[in-house]
Amino acid sequence: MKTIENTPERIILKMEANESLVNAIRRSILEIPTLAIEEIEVFKNDSALYDEILAHRLGLVALKTEKGMNEKTKIDFKLEKKGPCTVYAEDLKGPGDIIYGKTPITIINENHKLELVATATLGLGIDHAKYISGLCYYRHILEVKSSPEIDKIIQNTKSIIKPEKKGSTWICDLPEAIVDDILEINKNAVSDSSEIILFIESFGQMSARDILTKASKALEKNLEEFEKQIK
Repeated sequence: MKTIENTPERIILKMEANESLVNAIRRSILEIPTLAIEEIEVFKNDSALYDEILAHRLGLVALKTEKGMNEKTKIDFKLEKKGPCTVYAEDLKGPGDIIYGKTPITIINENHKLELVATATLGLGIDHAKYISGLCYYRHILEVKSSPEIDKIIQNTKSIIKPEKKGSTWICDLPEAIVDDILEINKNAVSDSSEIILFIESFGQMSARDILTKASKALEKNLEEFEKQIK
């Protein structure tokens, strides 16, 4: 396994793996406990949005998920705004950290008010999309047969990994449009290799590395439970 990029926002891995494994990791991201607003109590809402729509928008506000949080964690936020103004996520006041403060919630007109209390708890993405902590996707590294025309295309294409030539074959990662161009030259030139590039992108609640680590632990826990059931 080789790490191509490792930042809080994104981690990219080049790895020898099959689709079953990376799909299992991808699905396990839905089982990572993540903080999100679950309940709101509205005292005054003069905005154009129904309380239910307001609750939906607040539920999608990205909140920092700390390592010490557990199923008993409850964080209360208070919001009091008087128009005319745009209400942003940063207007929620409380002990939790809001990742993207300028996320717009609603607009209130002159002399109108919005007053509410919101409670955030941990939840799982398999129960509601607001608890999903990030994206995970993958693609195969390609093996491309060499020819003068194909070589020129590959050498002039920017990609995640640097193309490597082994004998008469290129090992590379190419955009779909470039693959289509190559297939027009030789319809048998492109095939999948045994290596995969795995991408994990964080929505901000936790780092991409933490998402990978916690997804792996969730997968391990499920496998242990499966093993117990078949004994």
